[in-house]
Amino acid sequence: MQYDIAAIVEGYAQGYFLMADERDRLSWYGSRDRTLIPLDERFRYPKSLQRVLNQERFTVAINQDFQAVVAGCADRETTWISPELREIYSLLYQNGYAYSFETWQGDELAGGILGIVIGGAFIGESMFYRIPEGSKVAMVKLVERLRQRKFVFFDAQMMNPHLERFGAYRVGNKEYQSLLQQALQCACKLV
Repeated sequence: MQYDIAAIVEGYAQGYFLMADERDRLSWYGSRDRTLIPLDERFRYPKSLQRVLNQERFTVAINQDFQAVVAGCADRETTWISPELREIYSLLYQNGYAYSFETWQGDELAGGILGIVIGGAFIGESMFYRIPEGSKVAMVKLVERLRQRKFVFFDAQMMNPHLERFGAYRVGNKEYQSLLQQALQCACKLV
């Protein structure tokens, strides 16, 4: 199947995101509110995670094994990452829009975050772990990276209790669109 990458990127640039339903039918979705991971002093994490970070058990990589991160994110009882969406992520990756931010323990993939970068926006699509704390360390290290690279925001799309522990907060569509317009004026690079 042929995909129009420019049209897909434009969909994300307008504030929509792709998801498959339970029958693997892919559709664009929007939301009245979005969940953002703070890139300022509001970002926080449990003290127990600081101990893990201090132990330096994990190393961080970007796009070392993109396909394994996509597979890890899709490997759930119920997933919205259909085979078609996996193919789209691969094409976005090949065209410099999709990234995997990974944690490794030795030569084993511990966890990762799958995201799309457009301008100064990091749009987090999914995260997973194989080794406890793998995705949490990825979250902390990714936020550090996004701050260093002057990203405007980190979009986590939908709130959950796990993200709340990191200081995630909701913004309405009007504020989200305003931030998105700011982000589209930037030329931030993850790598």
